[in-house]
Amino acid sequence: MAPQSTVVTSAHQSTLVLMPDADLSPTFTVGELTDAINAQLKSGFGGGVWVTGEISGYRDQGQHTYFSLVEDIDGKKAMVNVALFANVKRNLRPMLASNRLELQDGTKVRVFGTLDVYAPSGRLSLKISDLDPRFTLGDITASRDRVRNALTVEGLLRRNAEHSIPTVPLRVAVVTSIGSAAWHDFTVELGSSGFGFHLLAFDARVQGDQAEEMVIAGISAAVEHGADVIAVMRGGGARNDLAAFDTEGIARAIATCPLPVITGLGHEIDTTIADEVAHTALKTPTACAGWLIERVQRFVDDTESRWTAIAERVSFELAGHADRLESRASRVVTRTNSAIERSAERLRSRQDRLARTSVTLERIEMSMMERERRLALLDPARLLERGWTMTTTLDGRPVMSIADLSQGDELVTRVADGTVTSTVTATTPEEQ
Repeated sequence: MAPQSTVVTSAHQSTLVLMPDADLSPTFTVGELTDAINAQLKSGFGGGVWVTGEISGYRDQGQHTYFSLVEDIDGKKAMVNVALFANVKRNLRPMLASNRLELQDGTKVRVFGTLDVYAPSGRLSLKISDLDPRFTLGDITASRDRVRNALTVEGLLRRNAEHSIPTVPLRVAVVTSIGSAAWHDFTVELGSSGFGFHLLAFDARVQGDQAEEMVIAGISAAVEHGADVIAVMRGGGARNDLAAFDTEGIARAIATCPLPVITGLGHEIDTTIADEVAHTALKTPTACAGWLIERVQRFVDDTESRWTAIAERVSFELAGHADRLESRASRVVTRTNSAIERSAERLRSRQDRLARTSVTLERIEMSMMERERRLALLDPARLLERGWTMTTTLDGRPVMSIADLSQGDELVTRVADGTVTSTVTATTPEEQ
Protein backbone atom coordinates (compact mmCIF):
# COMPACT_ATOMS: atom_id res chain seq x y z
CA MET A 1 0.00 0.00 0.00
CA ALA A 2 1.50 3.32 -1.08
CA PRO A 3 1.94 5.92 1.65
CA GLN A 4 -0.60 8.67 1.78
CA SER A 5 0.36 12.24 0.99
CA THR A 6 -0.89 15.64 2.06
CA VAL A 7 -0.84 18.91 0.12
CA VAL A 8 1.13 21.79 1.61
CA THR A 9 0.62 25.32 0.28
CA SER A 10 2.63 28.44 0.92
CA ALA A 11 1.45 32.04 0.99
CA HIS A 12 4.53 33.03 -1.00
CA GLN A 13 4.60 30.21 -3.54
CA SER A 14 2.05 28.49 -5.69
CA THR A 15 4.10 25.25 -5.91
CA LEU A 16 2.41 22.14 -4.55
CA VAL A 17 4.69 19.81 -2.53
CA LEU A 18 3.57 16.27 -1.91
CA MET A 19 5.06 14.89 1.35
CA PRO A 20 4.74 11.33 2.65
CA ASP A 21 2.36 10.83 5.44
CA ALA A 22 4.50 11.07 8.59
CA ASP A 23 2.54 8.37 10.28
CA LEU A 24 3.06 5.87 7.48
CA SER A 25 6.80 6.65 6.40
CA PRO A 26 9.69 4.72 8.02
CA THR A 27 11.66 6.79 10.50
CA PHE A 28 15.33 6.23 11.53
CA THR A 29 17.17 7.21 14.59
CA VAL A 30 20.61 8.69 13.98
CA GLY A 31 22.24 5.45 14.98
CA GLU A 32 19.88 3.46 12.77
CA LEU A 33 20.58 5.80 9.85
CA THR A 34 24.33 5.41 10.35
CA ASP A 35 23.98 1.65 10.45
CA ALA A 36 21.79 1.71 7.34
CA ILE A 37 24.32 3.84 5.46
CA ASN A 38 27.15 1.53 6.48
CA ALA A 39 25.10 -1.45 5.36
CA GLN A 40 24.46 0.19 1.99
CA LEU A 41 28.16 1.07 1.65
CA LYS A 42 29.15 -2.49 2.43
CA SER A 43 26.56 -3.80 0.02
CA GLY A 44 27.46 -1.33 -2.72
CA PHE A 45 31.26 -1.67 -2.48
CA GLY A 46 31.47 -5.30 -1.50
CA GLY A 47 34.42 -6.21 0.68
CA GLY A 48 36.27 -2.96 0.02
CA VAL A 49 37.43 -0.50 -2.61
CA TRP A 50 40.73 0.69 -4.12
CA VAL A 51 41.19 4.48 -4.03
CA THR A 52 43.98 6.66 -5.41
CA GLY A 53 44.84 10.13 -4.20
CA GLU A 54 47.46 12.37 -2.63
CA ILE A 55 48.02 12.27 1.11
CA SER A 56 47.19 15.53 2.90
CA GLY A 57 46.99 16.45 6.57
CA TYR A 58 48.96 13.40 7.70
CA ARG A 59 48.94 13.12 11.50
CA ASP A 60 49.51 10.51 14.15
CA GLN A 61 46.96 10.34 16.94
CA GLY A 62 48.01 7.86 19.55
CA GLN A 63 48.82 4.59 17.84
CA HIS A 64 46.56 5.36 14.91
CA THR A 65 47.12 7.63 11.91
CA TYR A 66 44.65 9.87 10.12
CA PHE A 67 44.90 11.82 6.88
CA SER A 68 42.92 12.77 3.82
CA LEU A 69 43.18 11.58 0.25
CA VAL A 70 42.72 14.53 -2.09
CA GLU A 71 42.33 14.98 -5.82
CA ASP A 72 42.32 18.18 -7.83
CA ILE A 73 39.37 18.21 -10.23
CA ASP A 74 39.13 21.28 -12.45
CA GLY A 75 40.65 23.47 -9.78
CA LYS A 76 38.48 22.04 -7.02
CA LYS A 77 39.57 19.44 -4.52
CA ALA A 78 37.71 16.20 -3.86
CA MET A 79 38.57 14.67 -0.50
CA VAL A 80 37.92 11.56 1.55
CA ASN A 81 38.98 10.99 5.15
CA VAL A 82 41.25 8.03 5.82
CA ALA A 83 41.91 6.05 8.99
CA LEU A 84 44.99 3.87 9.36
CA PHE A 85 44.75 1.86 12.53
CA ALA A 86 47.69 0.55 14.52
CA ASN A 87 47.31 -3.10 13.58
CA VAL A 88 47.22 -2.28 9.86
CA LYS A 89 50.24 0.02 10.27
CA ARG A 90 52.20 -2.87 11.77
CA ASN A 91 51.22 -5.10 8.87
CA LEU A 92 52.17 -2.49 6.24
CA ARG A 93 55.46 -1.44 7.84
CA PRO A 94 57.67 -4.26 6.40
CA MET A 95 56.29 -3.71 2.91
CA LEU A 96 56.86 0.06 3.10
CA ALA A 97 60.38 -0.46 4.45
CA SER A 98 61.34 -2.96 1.73
CA ASN A 99 60.27 -0.43 -0.91
CA ARG A 100 61.87 2.47 1.00
CA LEU A 101 58.57 4.32 1.19
CA GLU A 102 57.12 6.45 3.94
CA LEU A 103 53.60 7.81 4.15
CA GLN A 104 53.62 11.60 4.35
CA ASP A 105 51.97 14.67 2.91
CA GLY A 106 52.33 14.90 -0.84
CA THR A 107 52.76 11.16 -1.41
CA LYS A 108 50.43 9.73 -4.02
CA VAL A 109 49.06 6.33 -3.02
CA ARG A 110 46.67 3.59 -4.06
CA VAL A 111 45.04 2.13 -0.96
CA PHE A 112 42.45 -0.53 -0.29
CA GLY A 113 39.89 -0.22 2.46
CA THR A 114 36.27 -0.18 3.52
CA LEU A 115 34.00 2.85 3.65
CA ASP A 116 32.43 3.61 7.00
CA VAL A 117 30.43 6.39 8.58
CA TYR A 118 31.63 7.01 12.11
CA ALA A 119 28.50 7.52 14.17
CA PRO A 120 29.91 9.92 16.83
CA SER A 121 31.02 12.43 14.16
CA GLY A 122 28.93 11.45 11.18
CA ARG A 123 32.05 11.49 9.02
CA LEU A 124 32.60 9.17 6.12
CA SER A 125 36.01 7.50 6.35
CA LEU A 126 38.02 4.98 4.41
CA LYS A 127 39.52 2.43 6.76
CA ILE A 128 42.73 1.24 5.08
CA SER A 129 43.70 -2.40 5.12
CA ASP A 130 46.25 -2.52 2.27
CA LEU A 131 48.45 -0.35 0.05
CA ASP A 132 49.88 -0.86 -3.44
CA PRO A 133 53.55 0.31 -3.42
CA ARG A 134 53.87 -0.08 -7.19
CA PHE A 135 51.49 2.83 -7.71
CA THR A 136 53.56 5.20 -5.57
CA LEU A 137 56.84 4.05 -7.08
CA GLY A 138 55.39 4.34 -10.56
CA ASP A 139 54.17 7.85 -9.86
CA ILE A 140 57.62 8.85 -8.60
CA THR A 141 59.23 7.37 -11.72
CA ALA A 142 56.70 8.95 -14.07
CA SER A 143 57.14 12.37 -12.46
CA ARG A 144 60.91 12.01 -12.60
CA ASP A 145 60.79 11.00 -16.27
CA ARG A 146 58.59 13.95 -17.14
CA VAL A 147 60.98 16.44 -15.54
CA ARG A 148 64.04 14.74 -17.05
CA ASN A 149 62.54 14.82 -20.53
CA ALA A 150 61.63 18.50 -20.22
CA LEU A 151 65.15 19.45 -19.11
CA THR A 152 66.74 17.30 -21.80
CA VAL A 153 64.69 18.97 -24.53
CA GLU A 154 65.81 22.39 -23.25
CA GLY A 155 69.45 21.32 -23.01
CA LEU A 156 69.57 21.86 -19.25
CA LEU A 157 70.18 18.34 -17.97
CA ARG A 158 74.00 18.65 -17.84
CA ARG A 159 74.43 22.42 -18.04
CA ASN A 160 75.62 22.80 -14.45
CA ALA A 161 78.26 20.14 -15.07
CA GLU A 162 79.89 22.54 -17.55
CA HIS A 163 80.95 24.90 -14.74
CA SER A 164 84.54 24.67 -13.55
CA ILE A 165 85.23 23.88 -9.91
CA PRO A 166 87.87 26.26 -8.47
CA THR A 167 91.22 24.63 -7.78
CA VAL A 168 90.83 25.28 -4.05
CA PRO A 169 87.07 25.32 -3.24
CA LEU A 170 87.20 26.68 0.31
CA ARG A 171 84.20 29.04 0.18
CA VAL A 172 81.23 26.66 0.31
CA ALA A 173 77.53 27.60 0.38
CA VAL A 174 75.44 24.96 2.14
CA VAL A 175 71.70 24.57 1.51
CA THR A 176 70.25 22.17 4.06
CA SER A 177 68.38 21.98 7.33
CA ILE A 178 70.79 23.69 9.72
CA GLY A 179 71.28 21.65 12.88
CA SER A 180 70.23 18.41 11.23
CA ALA A 181 72.31 15.23 11.12
CA ALA A 182 73.29 16.13 7.55
CA TRP A 183 74.67 19.49 8.70
CA HIS A 184 76.48 17.87 11.62
CA ASP A 185 78.09 15.13 9.53
CA PHE A 186 79.18 17.61 6.87
CA THR A 187 80.71 20.18 9.22
CA VAL A 188 82.43 17.58 11.41
CA GLU A 189 84.04 15.97 8.37
CA LEU A 190 85.24 19.33 7.02
CA GLY A 191 86.52 20.36 10.44
CA SER A 192 88.59 17.21 10.77
CA SER A 193 90.49 18.07 7.58
CA GLY A 194 92.34 21.01 9.11
CA PHE A 195 91.71 23.13 6.01
CA GLY A 196 90.27 26.65 6.28
CA PHE A 197 86.83 26.09 4.80
CA HIS A 198 84.48 29.09 4.95
CA LEU A 199 80.83 28.00 5.11
CA LEU A 200 77.81 30.08 4.09
CA ALA A 201 74.75 28.38 5.60
CA PHE A 202 71.27 28.74 4.08
CA ASP A 203 68.60 27.00 6.14
CA ALA A 204 65.95 25.09 4.19
CA ARG A 205 63.47 22.34 4.80
CA VAL A 206 64.41 19.30 2.78
CA GLN A 207 61.05 17.50 2.75
CA GLY A 208 57.43 18.47 2.95
CA ASP A 209 55.33 21.18 1.33
CA GLN A 210 57.83 24.01 1.85
CA ALA A 211 60.95 22.11 0.82
CA GLU A 212 60.91 23.01 -2.86
CA GLU A 213 60.42 26.73 -2.25
CA MET A 214 63.05 26.94 0.51
CA VAL A 215 65.72 24.98 -1.37
CA ILE A 216 65.25 27.18 -4.45
CA ALA A 217 65.50 30.29 -2.27
CA GLY A 218 68.65 28.92 -0.62
CA ILE A 219 70.33 28.34 -3.99
CA SER A 220 69.40 31.85 -5.13
CA ALA A 221 70.77 33.40 -1.93
CA ALA A 222 73.99 31.40 -2.26
CA VAL A 223 74.50 32.81 -5.75
CA GLU A 224 73.99 36.37 -4.47
CA HIS A 225 76.55 35.91 -1.69
CA GLY A 226 79.07 34.24 -3.97
CA ALA A 227 80.76 30.91 -3.36
CA ASP A 228 83.18 28.50 -4.98
CA VAL A 229 80.59 25.74 -4.88
CA ILE A 230 77.07 25.12 -3.53
CA ALA A 231 76.33 21.94 -1.57
CA VAL A 232 72.67 20.87 -1.42
CA MET A 233 72.25 18.14 1.19
CA ARG A 234 69.89 16.18 3.37
CA GLY A 235 70.07 13.10 5.56
CA GLY A 236 68.72 9.64 4.86
CA GLY A 237 65.08 8.61 4.83
CA ALA A 238 62.43 6.92 2.74
CA ARG A 239 62.43 7.03 -1.04
CA ASN A 240 59.52 9.41 -1.21
CA ASP A 241 61.28 11.71 1.29
CA LEU A 242 63.23 12.77 -1.76
CA ALA A 243 60.11 14.01 -3.54
CA ALA A 244 61.17 17.66 -3.35
CA PHE A 245 64.41 16.85 -5.16
CA ASP A 246 62.48 15.33 -8.05
CA THR A 247 60.50 18.52 -8.60
CA GLU A 248 61.03 20.56 -11.72
CA GLY A 249 61.54 23.74 -9.68
CA ILE A 250 64.60 22.50 -7.78
CA ALA A 251 65.94 20.75 -10.88
CA ARG A 252 65.78 23.99 -12.88
CA ALA A 253 67.31 26.01 -10.04
CA ILE A 254 70.31 23.68 -9.99
CA ALA A 255 70.59 23.31 -13.76
CA THR A 256 70.58 27.06 -14.40
CA CYS A 257 72.69 27.99 -11.37
CA PRO A 258 75.80 29.97 -12.43
CA LEU A 259 77.82 28.23 -9.71
CA PRO A 260 78.70 24.52 -9.61
CA VAL A 261 76.29 22.54 -7.39
CA ILE A 262 77.08 19.27 -5.62
CA THR A 263 74.43 17.11 -3.98
CA GLY A 264 74.51 14.73 -1.04
CA LEU A 265 70.96 13.57 -0.44
CA GLY A 266 71.66 10.68 1.88
CA HIS A 267 70.59 7.76 -0.32
CA GLU A 268 72.95 5.03 -1.39
CA ILE A 269 70.51 3.52 -3.93
CA ASP A 270 68.07 6.16 -5.15
CA THR A 271 69.05 8.93 -7.55
CA THR A 272 66.94 12.06 -7.93
CA ILE A 273 66.58 14.52 -10.77
CA ALA A 274 68.51 16.97 -8.59
CA ASP A 275 71.42 14.50 -8.62
CA GLU A 276 71.20 14.16 -12.39
CA VAL A 277 71.37 17.89 -13.09
CA ALA A 278 74.00 18.69 -10.43
CA HIS A 279 77.64 19.19 -11.32
CA THR A 280 78.57 16.26 -9.07
CA ALA A 281 76.23 13.92 -7.17
CA LEU A 282 77.50 12.33 -3.98
CA LYS A 283 75.58 9.85 -1.85
CA THR A 284 75.78 11.52 1.55
CA PRO A 285 76.72 14.83 3.22
CA THR A 286 79.85 13.12 4.55
CA ALA A 287 80.75 12.14 0.99
CA CYS A 288 80.24 15.78 -0.09
CA ALA A 289 82.68 16.92 2.57
CA GLY A 290 85.14 14.21 1.56
CA TRP A 291 84.90 15.28 -2.07
CA LEU A 292 85.72 18.90 -1.17
CA ILE A 293 88.56 17.83 1.12
CA GLU A 294 89.98 15.59 -1.58
CA ARG A 295 90.11 18.48 -4.08
CA VAL A 296 91.86 20.78 -1.61
CA GLN A 297 94.22 17.96 -0.56
CA ARG A 298 94.98 17.31 -4.23
CA PHE A 299 96.01 20.96 -4.59
CA VAL A 300 98.16 20.76 -1.45
CA ASP A 301 99.79 17.52 -2.62
CA ASP A 302 100.37 18.95 -6.08
CA THR A 303 101.86 22.13 -4.63
CA GLU A 304 104.12 20.16 -2.29
CA SER A 305 105.12 17.90 -5.17
CA ARG A 306 106.02 20.90 -7.29
CA TRP A 307 107.95 22.49 -4.45
CA THR A 308 109.81 19.21 -3.96
CA ALA A 309 110.55 19.06 -7.67
CA ILE A 310 111.75 22.68 -7.60
CA ALA A 311 113.93 22.01 -4.54
CA GLU A 312 115.39 18.89 -6.15
CA ARG A 313 116.04 20.77 -9.37
CA VAL A 314 117.64 23.66 -7.50
CA SER A 315 119.81 21.23 -5.51
CA PHE A 316 120.77 19.46 -8.73
CA GLU A 317 121.60 22.74 -10.45
CA LEU A 318 123.53 24.01 -7.42
CA ALA A 319 125.46 20.76 -7.23
CA GLY A 320 126.22 21.00 -10.93
CA HIS A 321 127.31 24.61 -10.61
CA ALA A 322 129.41 23.71 -7.55
CA ASP A 323 131.10 20.91 -9.49
CA ARG A 324 131.72 23.19 -12.44
CA LEU A 325 132.96 25.95 -10.14
CA GLU A 326 135.28 23.56 -8.35
CA SER A 327 136.54 22.28 -11.69
CA ARG A 328 137.08 25.80 -12.95
CA ALA A 329 138.74 26.80 -9.69
CA SER A 330 141.05 23.81 -10.00
CA ARG A 331 141.87 24.77 -13.58
CA VAL A 332 142.45 28.37 -12.49
CA VAL A 333 144.80 27.23 -9.72
CA THR A 334 146.62 24.89 -12.08
CA ARG A 335 146.87 27.49 -14.80
CA THR A 336 147.85 30.16 -12.28
CA ASN A 337 150.57 27.97 -10.84
CA SER A 338 151.75 27.15 -14.35
CA ALA A 339 151.68 30.83 -15.28
CA ILE A 340 153.55 31.75 -12.12
CA GLU A 341 156.11 29.05 -12.81
CA ARG A 342 156.52 30.20 -16.39
CA SER A 343 156.76 33.79 -15.22
CA ALA A 344 159.32 32.80 -12.62
CA GLU A 345 161.28 30.95 -15.28
CA ARG A 346 161.13 33.94 -17.57
CA LEU A 347 162.14 36.17 -14.66
CA ARG A 348 165.11 33.93 -13.87
CA SER A 349 166.01 33.91 -17.53
CA ARG A 350 165.79 37.67 -17.66
CA GLN A 351 167.77 37.94 -14.47
CA ASP A 352 170.45 35.80 -16.09
CA ARG A 353 170.31 37.95 -19.18
CA LEU A 354 170.49 41.05 -17.03
CA ALA A 355 173.51 39.62 -15.27
CA ARG A 356 175.13 38.92 -18.61
CA THR A 357 174.07 42.34 -19.81
CA SER A 358 175.86 43.92 -16.84
CA VAL A 359 179.11 42.25 -17.85
CA THR A 360 178.52 43.30 -21.43
CA LEU A 361 177.82 46.82 -20.31
CA GLU A 362 181.05 46.85 -18.33
CA ARG A 363 182.94 45.71 -21.40
CA ILE A 364 181.14 48.29 -23.50
CA GLU A 365 181.89 50.93 -20.89
CA MET A 366 185.58 50.02 -20.90
CA SER A 367 185.55 50.01 -24.68
CA MET A 368 183.89 53.40 -24.74
CA MET A 369 186.38 54.74 -22.23
CA GLU A 370 189.14 53.48 -24.45
CA ARG A 371 187.55 55.08 -27.44
CA GLU A 372 187.07 58.28 -25.49
CA ARG A 373 190.72 58.16 -24.61
CA ARG A 374 191.63 57.62 -28.22
CA LEU A 375 189.24 60.29 -29.36
CA ALA A 376 190.70 62.60 -26.80
CA LEU A 377 194.07 61.94 -28.30
CA LEU A 378 192.64 62.89 -31.67
CA ASP A 379 190.96 66.05 -30.38
CA PRO A 380 192.30 68.98 -32.47
CA ALA A 381 192.55 71.09 -29.36
CA ARG A 382 194.91 68.59 -27.83
CA LEU A 383 196.94 68.56 -31.00
CA LEU A 384 197.08 72.32 -30.97
CA GLU A 385 198.27 72.21 -27.36
CA ARG A 386 201.07 69.96 -28.53
CA GLY A 387 202.15 72.50 -31.07
CA TRP A 388 200.21 71.50 -34.10
CA THR A 389 198.27 74.06 -36.17
CA MET A 390 195.23 73.79 -38.42
CA THR A 391 194.85 75.94 -41.53
CA THR A 392 191.58 76.63 -43.36
CA THR A 393 190.38 78.98 -46.01
CA LEU A 394 188.34 81.97 -45.04
CA ASP A 395 185.17 79.94 -45.65
CA GLY A 396 186.33 77.19 -43.26
CA ARG A 397 187.58 74.58 -45.75
CA PRO A 398 190.58 72.71 -44.43
CA VAL A 399 193.70 73.16 -46.52
CA MET A 400 194.76 69.64 -47.43
CA SER A 401 197.12 70.32 -50.35
CA ILE A 402 199.05 73.19 -51.95
CA ALA A 403 197.03 72.34 -54.97
CA ASP A 404 193.99 73.78 -53.21
CA LEU A 405 195.74 77.19 -52.91
CA SER A 406 196.55 79.96 -55.19
CA GLN A 407 198.80 82.94 -54.72
CA GLY A 408 196.93 85.64 -52.90
CA ASP A 409 194.47 83.30 -51.08
CA GLU A 410 193.88 84.29 -47.52
CA LEU A 411 194.22 81.59 -44.93
CA VAL A 412 193.24 81.21 -41.27
CA THR A 413 195.61 79.25 -39.07
CA ARG A 414 194.50 78.06 -35.64
CA VAL A 415 197.07 77.66 -32.89
CA ALA A 416 196.54 76.68 -29.25
CA ASP A 417 195.78 80.17 -28.06
CA GLY A 418 194.21 81.84 -31.13
CA THR A 419 194.21 82.29 -34.93
CA VAL A 420 196.56 83.76 -37.45
CA THR A 421 195.40 85.20 -40.78
CA SER A 422 197.87 85.07 -43.66
CA THR A 423 198.05 85.50 -47.41
CA VAL A 424 199.58 82.92 -49.76
CA THR A 425 202.54 84.41 -51.51
CA ALA A 426 204.03 81.20 -52.77
CA THR A 427 203.67 77.44 -52.51
CA THR A 428 206.50 74.92 -52.53
CA PRO A 429 205.72 71.29 -53.19
CA GLU A 430 207.43 68.67 -51.01
CA GLU A 431 210.27 66.92 -52.62
CA GLN A 432 209.67 63.28 -53.47
